[in-house]
Parts: sequence; C-alpha cells; structure tokens
Amino acid sequence: MIEIVRPAMYTIVVDQGRYGQCAIGVPPSAALDRFASAASNWLTGNDASSPALEVIGSGLVLRFNVDTACAITGAKVKAFLDDREVEPWTTFRVSKGGTLKVVEVLEGFRYYVSFSGIMVVDEVMGSCATNLECGFGGYRGRALAAGDRIELTEIGLADIRIVPQKYIPGMHPPHTLRVVEGPEAHYFSEDSLKAMFQKHFQKSYTVSNMSNRAGIRLVGEPLIFRKGMEKSIISEGVMPGTIQIPGDGQPIIILYERTVGGYTRVAIVIRADQDLLAHLKPSDSVIFEMVSMDEAERLWLEQTKKLSHVNAL
Repeated sequence: MIEIVRPAMYTIVVDQGRYGQCAIGVPPSAALDRFASAASNWLTGNDASSPALEVIGSGLVLRFNVDTACAITGAKVKAFLDDREVEPWTTFRVSKGGTLKVVEVLEGFRYYVSFSGIMVVDEVMGSCATNLECGFGGYRGRALAAGDRIELTEIGLADIRIVPQKYIPGMHPPHTLRVVEGPEAHYFSEDSLKAMFQKHFQKSYTVSNMSNRAGIRLVGEPLIFRKGMEKSIISEGVMPGTIQIPGDGQPIIILYERTVGGYTRVAIVIRADQDLLAHLKPSDSVIFEMVSMDEAERLWLEQTKKLSHVNAL
C-alpha cells in the first residue's frame, strides 16, 4: 500500500470522469487535466481511465511499502525519491520503504501521480473520481489526509517510458484560451465582446483566488449587457469550459463539478484547451481568442492524436 505522509495543499483521487448522470445532477468530477492524468497511467502501464492522484502544491510526501513504479505528470515539479531527483513525465521505479517528496512546483498548478497498480478506492456510478460536494467516490469521498493508506492491486513493474517533450504542453502564463461563441453572446455590447475576444482590442483577465474545481473566477474589465437584456437566464445545462457572466460582468469558467447554471453563457473554451484550465492559478493572466467551430474541431482532432501518438511509443 501507499501511505500519505503529507498530502500537500490538496490531494484527491480522480479518473477520466463520471458521465451520463448529469440529468440527475451528478457532474463528471473528472481530472481537470485529462491528458496528464491519462499520460501518467500510460507511463505506469495502466489503462488511461485508471484512478490517479490529483495534487495542488508542493510538500506531497508518499511512503511505499511495496516495490512498484511511479510517474508524475501535469505541472512541472521538482521531486525526489529518497535522495535521488526524479524526472516528471517519466516512469521511475520505487522500492519498498521508499519515500517520494515533491519539494517545488516550477510551472503549472496541478500535477498527477500514478502507480504500477490499481488503487483500491470507492467506485460510484462507474467512476472512482472524488465528488467532494456529495462525499462519494475516490478515497471515502474526501481529500486525502496525513496517515491515509491506499491499497494497490495488480501491482507490476512497468517498463521505463518517457513522454517526449514535444507532447508536453506549456503551462506558463499568460495563458491563451481559444473559445467558440456561446448561446447568449448577443446579450453583450459589441465593445465588450471586442475587448474580450478580438485581437488589437482584447484585454487580459486575472485569475481570482476565489477559484476551485467548480469554476475559475476572473477579474478584469467587466462585460456590459446590452440595454434591455436580462442578467440571468432560466437555468440550463452547462458543459465544462462554459464561460458564464454573472450580474457584475466578471467571467466564471465552469469546470467539471457543475451540471446547470443560470448565468448567461458568452463563450465556451474549446475542448483542445480545456486541460490548460487545470493550470490557471491565482494571479495568472488569461487572454481569450475566438475561433470558428471548424477550427475548434480541427484543434481537437490534433489534440486527440497527441495521446494516440504517446500510446504508440
């Protein structure tokens, strides 16, 4: 098993998500960087949908009581296995009694840790993802704490693998997020839309510290509603990446913990850029760029090829 000696700022069990339940109000609760989560499992010889740890902050300390292999992906970190520095996005072997420490996060925000073995955690509705609000899935439906122990089954010593640098995305601000137009974009003044989306006019936003797995709040020049337009709508379903605008005009990007919303939807972050949302941290600068639906589809196909290329290595 693996013992959590120190859980860093915030550590939960995630996988590729819980789908098909939004009609009854159950969100996906997926890994926010799904490529990094899948890549960590590829590095350790697991199926891409296997559970992994999603971590925020330095200071994570894990102790192993079994020989296995491990990988860290997502945010670029400085980590040590006992006294030896280990590389992220690369498989490394762990001996029984070994201690893994993450001492610094160098770039990005969230990172993923997986092992050559399947974590024995709670599966609910076909997923091991942790739903913190409902208190189910993952490790007892909560964030991990010091002293928690997670059993591993199907333990193996995976082959040493490396994700090539060309497949590892940059995570350094300012972040550019490409979007497609949302259903209520026409609710806002032309000048506001130009300032948010058009080159030569656009202004950056700053990530607020009032952000979490449910959504990312941004601070910047507020969007102005057209005269006569309502500042809310009848609640409708929302998908990850939806940019909602509440009455104060400051954007909120919805992540994987909401199924409905009553704020206007000015735009949607394209699927190819949604993994980047995992790495927007407080005070980071964000710029939006409007693209066509055809371009969004092309970029998504390009993104899906990236993991298929990794799997083929």
